[in-house]
Amino acid sequence: MPVIGITGGIATGKSLFLKALLKAAPSAHFDADTYVHMLLATDERVCAEISAAFGPAVLHRDGGVDRSRLRGLVFSDAGARRQLERIIHPRVREAWLSQAETCRADDAVFYADIPLLYETASESYFDRVVVVACSPQSQRERMRTQRELAPELIERMITAQLDLAVKVARADHLIWNDSTATAVDDQACCFAGWLRQRYG
Repeated sequence: MPVIGITGGIATGKSLFLKALLKAAPSAHFDADTYVHMLLATDERVCAEISAAFGPAVLHRDGGVDRSRLRGLVFSDAGARRQLERIIHPRVREAWLSQAETCRADDAVFYADIPLLYETASESYFDRVVVVACSPQSQRERMRTQRELAPELIERMITAQLDLAVKVARADHLIWNDSTATAVDDQACCFAGWLRQRYG
């Protein structure tokens, strides 16, 4: 059974699609963003490494990482971002890869929502890659209204990732999220039907 990678750009709707896909075709799954949030909030070793790299000011009093402060730092300094990636990426890869291998051994479908799937050269592991995309206008508007980010930070965050058009061109499947949640649900149902037809 296949291991399905789900990726896209910031605020394009990857989590929305994964939620819809799990409703249409329930299966084991991994959400990289959720896993990273857990690491930054509760993993003492990760927090210690980040504090050593960026200073104790990036930590909350409870020891967890202040994600807003860290985000502002790493998206204004490419070197700092690469340093953070060296701390985070290996742990994320180890987590999803372990779950994926278990599902392969059990002949079960596995979904992995990996925002930086192409950037980390992980695509060769997946049987199919789904890219969730939207227009640049929708992407920026969501980041501004839903995440309340400043325009300058929005642009730095978008340009830090591989261009969305490149991801779209490399995708095995494209989900277009420029409309409503219902439209994403419909596309998830179509993809779930394709999975059943292709893999049984």
